[in-house]
Amino acid sequence: MRPWLRALAGMCLGMTMVHAVFAEIRFRKWEDPDEEVKPKEEEAVVLPDYPKEENLLEFYVSAGTANRFFIDGTSISPVGEGAVRYALVIKTGGGSTNISYEGISCANLEYRLYATGRSDGTWSKARKSEWKPIVNKPINRHHAALSRDFFCPGGLPIGTAEEGRDALKRGRHPQAS
Repeated sequence: MRPWLRALAGMCLGMTMVHAVFAEIRFRKWEDPDEEVKPKEEEAVVLPDYPKEENLLEFYVSAGTANRFFIDGTSISPVGEGAVRYALVIKTGGGSTNISYEGISCANLEYRLYATGRSDGTWSKARKSEWKPIVNKPINRHHAALSRDFFCPGGLPIGTAEEGRDALKRGRHPQAS
């Protein structure tokens, strides 16, 4: 039994040494700014032309809303890091129109507001533009519908603007689940 205990003690000591070596490597990597892994910066945002009625493509969100939802087909832009940008137009049941320029991150299931539309046909950059999780709510679930049914089929971003326009015209991306 004694040789077995020695072997077990030796294995434990060896594992402790391996753990200490890896911990030291991780510590050094964390400590050295040249080795630090930095998140990639998002591509610069270039605001598109203001949406025109003739370019709007309607998409279905749910029966639980009187609002109508549109994407300006000319504004669809797949960008690096698995995101898609687009101009969104929401026409409310009460007659108001809300316009925004947004993005969806397919990899993280998040959306981001870049700008809102003004009544004079110009953009106003968002004061606080940050990624927020997409929540599949029963009412006004437009971000969930856009990501799942049109711009991120199967969790992967569309490759071209034409692919996004085609999905909107069909009413759903052919690869959407």
